[in-house]
Amino acid sequence: MKINVQYFAKLREERGLSNETLNSEAKTSLELFNEIKEKYHFSMSHENLRVAVNEEFCEWDSTLKDNDMIVFIPPVAGG
Repeated sequence: MKINVQYFAKLREERGLSNETLNSEAKTSLELFNEIKEKYHFSMSHENLRVAVNEEFCEWDSTLKDNDMIVFIPPVAGG
C-alpha cells in the first residue's frame, strides 16, 4: 500500500526530505517507523517521537490503510 510520510526537525534533516510517498506492507505505525528507521538509519527511536495518522495523534499500534498520511513528530525545543 502507499503511505504518505512527513518528516519534521531532526528526522527531516536526516532524511533530507520533508515528505515522500512510500510503498510498504507495514500494518502499524510502529512497523512503518521501524522499516523507515532501518532504511534511512534514523538516530531517534520511536520512544522519543509522537505519531499522527491523518492529522490525529494516535498510538504506535494504530492500523494503517492505503493512502494514510503519517507524521513522525520529534520533540520540539522552544525559545
